[in-house]
Amino acid sequence: MTWDKADLQLGEIPLWVQLAERFREEIGRGVFPEGSDLPSEAQIVARFNISRATARNALNRLASEGLVVRRSGKGTTVLPTRVEQPLNLLSSFSEDMNSRGFEPGYKEIAVSVDRVDQYVADALGVDLGTEVIRIERLLLANHVAMAHSTSWLSPAFVALDQLPMAQKLGSNPLYVWLEHTRAVKITQGTEIIAAKVVDATLGKQLGVPAGSAVLDARRTARVEDGRAVEHVQRQYRADLYRYRIELVRP
Repeated sequence: MTWDKADLQLGEIPLWVQLAERFREEIGRGVFPEGSDLPSEAQIVARFNISRATARNALNRLASEGLVVRRSGKGTTVLPTRVEQPLNLLSSFSEDMNSRGFEPGYKEIAVSVDRVDQYVADALGVDLGTEVIRIERLLLANHVAMAHSTSWLSPAFVALDQLPMAQKLGSNPLYVWLEHTRAVKITQGTEIIAAKVVDATLGKQLGVPAGSAVLDARRTARVEDGRAVEHVQRQYRADLYRYRIELVRP
C-alpha cells in the first residue's frame, strides 16, 4: 500500500495515528528513502479531506520518533536509519555495527600515554594521575561518523610499553585485540548514559553543527573477577544512534 491509495477509516483508531502508521511502514519499506520528502500537510489534507491539525499531528509523531525532521518552509524529510543498541548487551562497536548490517570503521586513531583524572582513576581502580594507555578514535558506520570514542586501559592488563599499533585498531575491535594479544576477555561492565551538546571541535569531527545533541556514554568494562580493564567515553550522534531497554513488570 502506498500512502495515498486507500482511504483512512473512521473508528476507534484516530485518523492521525492511522496516517502516521502508514508513513512509518512506507519509510520502513524504502518507499520514502533517506533524504526524501514526505507529502506536505496541504497534500495530505487534500487527499484525505482531513483537518490540517490531523495531518500535522501525524507528521509530528514521526518526528518525535526520530524518523523524520520537520523544518519550517522546507517540509518533512526522512532521516537516516538510527542504530539501536540494547542496553543489556555488552559488545564492541564493530560487533554492534556488524550485527545490524553496517560496515564498521575507524578514523583519526591516536594512541598515547595519559595521566588519568579522578573520574577515570575511580573507574579503573587506580590512583589519580596514574599513567595509562589512551586510545582516541572516530567510529564510523558505512563510512559515516557515528561517534567519538576515548578509551583508557588499566595498566594491570596493558603495560605502557605495550601500546597497540594504530593500524591494528583500524581493522580490529579493541576487545578482539585485547583477547588475542593480551588474553584478556571482557565479560561484564556498567554504562552511564547522559545527554550533552557538542562543541565546535567535536561537531566538526562528527559532521554536525555545534550545539547538536549527542548521547554521552561512559562504560567501564571488566573481566570475570570484576577487575576493570577499560573505561571508555563514547559520544554518539543522537540523530543516528539510540539505546533500547527491555522492561518487565514485576
